[in-house]
Amino acid sequence: MSSSTSSQGVVDRVQNFVSEHKHAVLLGTAAALVAIGGVAYYASSSSSSGPRGDVEKGEGKKDRKKSKKKKTVKDDDGPILEERKPKPSSAVEEEEPKYTAEDIARMSEEERSKAAASLKAKGNSAYQQRKFSTAIDYYTRAIEVSPKPEPVFYSNRAACFVNLNPPQHDRVIEDCDKALALDKNYLKALNRRATALEALGRYEEALRDFTAAAILDKFQNMSAAESVERVLKKLATDKAAQIYATREKRLPSHMFTSAYFGAFRPRPLPDLPENHTPGDNTLRMALEALQASDYAHAFTLVNEAIDQGISWDAGKAEALNLRGTFKFLMTDVEGAKEDFLKSLELDPSLTQTWVKIASVYMEQGDPKKTFECFEDAIKQNPNDPDIYYHRGQVLFIMNEFAGAAENYTKSTELDDKFVFSHIQLAVAQYKSGNLANSMATFRRTLKAFPDRSEPQNYYGELLLDQQRYPDAVEKFDRAIEIERAKPPPMNVLPMVNKGLTLFQWKQDVEAAEKCCQEALEIDPECEAAVATLAQLSLQQGKIDIALKMFDRQSQLARSEPELISALTYQFATEAQVKFMQTYPEMAAQLGQMARMM
Repeated sequence: MSSSTSSQGVVDRVQNFVSEHKHAVLLGTAAALVAIGGVAYYASSSSSSGPRGDVEKGEGKKDRKKSKKKKTVKDDDGPILEERKPKPSSAVEEEEPKYTAEDIARMSEEERSKAAASLKAKGNSAYQQRKFSTAIDYYTRAIEVSPKPEPVFYSNRAACFVNLNPPQHDRVIEDCDKALALDKNYLKALNRRATALEALGRYEEALRDFTAAAILDKFQNMSAAESVERVLKKLATDKAAQIYATREKRLPSHMFTSAYFGAFRPRPLPDLPENHTPGDNTLRMALEALQASDYAHAFTLVNEAIDQGISWDAGKAEALNLRGTFKFLMTDVEGAKEDFLKSLELDPSLTQTWVKIASVYMEQGDPKKTFECFEDAIKQNPNDPDIYYHRGQVLFIMNEFAGAAENYTKSTELDDKFVFSHIQLAVAQYKSGNLANSMATFRRTLKAFPDRSEPQNYYGELLLDQQRYPDAVEKFDRAIEIERAKPPPMNVLPMVNKGLTLFQWKQDVEAAEKCCQEALEIDPECEAAVATLAQLSLQQGKIDIALKMFDRQSQLARSEPELISALTYQFATEAQVKFMQTYPEMAAQLGQMARMM
């Protein structure tokens, strides 16, 4: 297991823990804002939607289950109206007169209210007969004659606009805006506007409305929660694609890059030809920079070497291998693939290139080609331990833990000095449910590599997974001690893991935050520290800091899925901040909901 793998694992554990506890994630964030912030405002019952003169809104809680069986905004024939179908009458319906402005001016308030109610009833009847244009006319006339603005008239008319062919989403939004200006707690208007906004691709606004509807309904409406998740996914995916298409290719963090190269056993520098060229010399300098972990310089030098020209095939293959590796790390997967294929044409015996192109095929979702590349590598050199280690990694990702353990074992048999083969074997055994074997492998690894921090850190992670918190902290402290004693750069993952442990163990947010802040002071690009600090800030109601951390996490994201994940949290938090700005009177109720979660 490389540090990059562990770093993503830390991010996943943070998000899983928070999600399981329903705080500060997606729909829970708004509740956490208030619960942590300690707002002591009591929302009176008047904040709920009051009667609007329609029957459905007057229904009590006993009718709640019944109402859920009615049509919703998701039905093919459109949303239901705010009034139940009127009882059949034996009397012949009379056509309502069309009132002029002069007629309306002469009418009393009671007459106007009666006329508006009658027009509304006729609009409901026309809607139920799917005569949407007729219904629109009735609701418009009801709006004109009514002595005061009624949100239900606008919301009902919006329901008609969405059912026209084609739907008039702009008119839906316009009417819902008017309804919500009159009553911001109007759930049907919120859902209708959200649906229209989503249809127009205005996802941020749709997310705002669906989020508000979900919270106002106290998270009890599954369709509202699903709508939030659906729009979040669309919004984050679209935004990630835009960012990814325009983002300049760059190397990931030093820790991530170091972890990737550290997952391969070191090889001696190639001997230069007797009559070596400037390009040959530059290639050697690039490889020396790589050995010194000066990755930016190594990348520049290997590009210069290829441009200058390298005189022998094995050297060209080595250069293409290195440049392809940098391209792969910079998410230029096609460019990496091209370089690796050229490298193999020049030197098929370079097994490291076979292993790396296998990773490319796995990234492209082609496991068949991935394993074919491993077999080709074995044909070239069946005694290269790196082949089996990396094939084990692929099997591990596929949850084939028994096969992964078999490959890690083979790798250690060929070379028992590579610490990650031992660590990954222990983790694979643990994932397979062989707890005793896993712990025994870890104890042997700790003894065999007393000066390496990685066994301490990963053993601590397994102890954390077992909720053996004091033992986990002890291992993380030992890993931190080893890292501090060695030359920089320091691997700060044990610090982040310690913070996460203190958070899960004691809910000691302050201590956890301190661990992450120290980690970021040492390594500002540690994604695990950024992700953890974002969630911890959210827990404490430090929303500005949390949003900055989510933004930073999206900047550090190496792949598009990682970017989508970071943006999802960012957009969800922003939507719920907007909710609290619009509905401050919900503070006390949200606090109660948070405590019940």
